[in-house]
Amino acid sequence: MDADRKFQTFEDLEVYRVAREFRKAMYAVTRKLPDFEKFELVSQIRRAAVSLTNNVAEGHGRFHYLDQIKFMLQARGSLQELIDDLNVCVDEKYLTEAEVESLRQIGWQVSKLLGGYIRYLRKCKSGENLVMHESSVEYGRNPEDFPDATM
Repeated sequence: MDADRKFQTFEDLEVYRVAREFRKAMYAVTRKLPDFEKFELVSQIRRAAVSLTNNVAEGHGRFHYLDQIKFMLQARGSLQELIDDLNVCVDEKYLTEAEVESLRQIGWQVSKLLGGYIRYLRKCKSGENLVMHESSVEYGRNPEDFPDATM
């Protein structure tokens, strides 16, 4: 991230960057699967892989910590689904255990990063009031400041 920039985008998050690499790796897996799995396992893997990174991105865009946590938990669910899909690939002999092991390692790395980010968000939440308050901007003090308002 640029040192001069204070705002952090979802693309700056390590959890997003590693999840994105995992998504790309899972897409590569789908290109190795048999054609008859195109509308079944291939589709399932691709939807879960996109859901993983989409939930990290969407969660980061939320203002309330509880909303952010909810999306990170959704991302974690999609990740678990992908790891199970890797097990299906091994069980059905589409991939070898050796091919899947390195992908699992990346998946568990994403899991640890998600867990760490969720813990961070929970700590932030516990240190703040859950209701957002506007800063103390004064909009007008006198009724004449609001000509269309009825008092």
